[in-house]
Amino acid sequence: MTARDYLTIDDFDVEGKTVLVRVDLNVPMDPEDNILDDMRIKSHIPTLKDLENARVVLLAHQSRAGKSDFTTMKPHAERLSRYLGKEVEYVEDIFGTHARSRISSMKKGDVILLENVRFYSEESLDRSAKAHSQTHMIRKLAPLFDLFLNDAFAVSHRSQLSITGFTEVLPSGAGRLMEKEISSLDRGIKGGECPCIFVLGGAKVDDSLNVTDNVLSNGSVDRVLLTGVVANVMLAASGVDIGPANMDFIESQGYLEQIERGKELLEKFDGKIGLPIDVALNDNGKRIEVQVDELPSDNFPINDIGLETIVSYSKEIRSAKTVVLNGPAGLSEIDPFALGTHEIIKAAVHSEYSIAGGGHISAEIRNLGYEDRFSHLSTGGGACIDYLAGTVLPGIDALRKAATRYRHNP
Repeated sequence: MTARDYLTIDDFDVEGKTVLVRVDLNVPMDPEDNILDDMRIKSHIPTLKDLENARVVLLAHQSRAGKSDFTTMKPHAERLSRYLGKEVEYVEDIFGTHARSRISSMKKGDVILLENVRFYSEESLDRSAKAHSQTHMIRKLAPLFDLFLNDAFAVSHRSQLSITGFTEVLPSGAGRLMEKEISSLDRGIKGGECPCIFVLGGAKVDDSLNVTDNVLSNGSVDRVLLTGVVANVMLAASGVDIGPANMDFIESQGYLEQIERGKELLEKFDGKIGLPIDVALNDNGKRIEVQVDELPSDNFPINDIGLETIVSYSKEIRSAKTVVLNGPAGLSEIDPFALGTHEIIKAAVHSEYSIAGGGHISAEIRNLGYEDRFSHLSTGGGACIDYLAGTVLPGIDALRKAATRYRHNP
């Protein structure tokens, strides 16, 4: 994906126009509907600032049906108002008479946030953009708008109604956050300066192996360093006896077949995949360091990379010009086993260009106060790792197709 494949705010005259923007305001909330982390809300402010002379209507979701934090968008509107310095009006409707009337009466500079789009059941159906475009919601709302912007990168790995449906019937482009996500991630996997190193961890083994295969196959990355559960799988693939506790966990997560795939990748990319040389075992909460070729028969789980691996990985990371982190190195929510994650984060800020995937690793970066020292923190967990793995994201693909139609018939 390059900047030429999709349109942005810069391609449209937004002055006085009525613009529908899909944002991602899905945030952690407590049982009293208090917002616990508003990073995603803040990330959309550049887009909204660039639309200050338009009439702006926001579509967003919070959680999903059945979850305790599946609630209205009222707290989100209040938080957005604080950051924008003007009222963002919450409208307790999605596409009914009340919502359409309020949209029709908007003045230049107004911003309204419609109700949680997932309150409408068809939103979460996985259908083609064409099928979505024929729903009641699209038919009722689309005639009220001049333009649609998708600024919700974190949801764009799903072909949901509010992500892809409007792109079929309205001139469509990317908001500033979406634009930044694409250009930043592309720099990591396509145009990054060498040496370029990926550090992959966490528990999503299949996703991490997909990313490993993608970035090493296209030749854009020099080395992939593995941590977390994916490292345990690859240690097993390399012939290391990681012990019954760790094998049982891998089996419980459905990743046993990934060991065979790991063997293929180690052979295919000989010397390009870095594995731990020592690990930290969890002995009833106590951190025990041990070499991988000297793992005891005791049934202890591996919960972090070891000190020698930390030193070795950190040295490689510090010497790299481009670094991409995705997933924690260990069980970082437990203090003794946060060491690997924290040291890798500290090493990454020394590279010329540093990117972190969404989810757990971004949270750890913010907890350490290193947010401003990274070149880019992705807002997307699943979307980010899918993009890095070379998967076509439906939301971005819909923007690309919309751009082609618009350029042929502006």
